[in-house]
Amino acid sequence: MARYFDVHPENPQARSIHQAVEIVRTGGLIVYPTDSCYALGAQLGSREALDRIRSIRNLDNKHHFTLVCKDFAQLGQFVQIDNDVFRSIKAVTPGSYTFILPATREVPKRLLHPKKKTVGVRIPDNHVVQALLAELGEPLLSSTLLLPDEEEPLTQGWEIKERLDHVVDAVIDSGDCGAEPTTVIDFSSGVAEVVRRGMGDPSRFE
Repeated sequence: MARYFDVHPENPQARSIHQAVEIVRTGGLIVYPTDSCYALGAQLGSREALDRIRSIRNLDNKHHFTLVCKDFAQLGQFVQIDNDVFRSIKAVTPGSYTFILPATREVPKRLLHPKKKTVGVRIPDNHVVQALLAELGEPLLSSTLLLPDEEEPLTQGWEIKERLDHVVDAVIDSGDCGAEPTTVIDFSSGVAEVVRRGMGDPSRFE
C-alpha cells in the first residue's frame, strides 16, 4: 500500500518531503506533482524502479526518460550543452519543457536512448518538486504519469492513490495538477526540433 502525503502546493511540509525522499533513497517509486502534470519519480541509479516505471507505463527501450533537475548547475552535470542551446533553454526555464540532449558519462547507460545516447532533462517551476530536489541532492529519474491506453494524465492525487496503490510506494498530493505533459524539444542535433507539443509554448522553438 502506497504512503499518502497531502502537502501544501506553495509551502510543502518539510517532514512530508523528508519522508518521501527517504522512500526514493531506498529505491522506492513515488508519484509527485510538477508544473505540467503528475509524474513518476525514482532515484537515478535504481534499476528496479526504472523497470517498475516501464511496467506501469508499458514503455519500450526507445522511450526518453527525464532527469528532473533543481537548477542549471545540476543539469550541466548530466548533459552536453553549448552556449547557444544554453541560452535557448535558459529563456524558458524553469518551466513546462523537457529538452533532449546528448548525455554525459554521469548518466547510467540504461537510461539512454539506445542509438542516440541522449536523455531528457528539465527544471520545473513547482515548489513541491524544488523541495524534493533540494532534499534529495540529485536529479529525480522521472516519467509522465500517463497510463497505457489513456490519452490524458491523471490529475487528482487521491485518484492516483486509488488506482496505483499497489504499484507505487508513495503519492504526494498537492491538489489538482494539470492534464497536459511538458513540451518536448530535441536539441540533440544542435538545432531545436519540437517532438511533442504540451504545456510549454513551443512557438519560440519552431
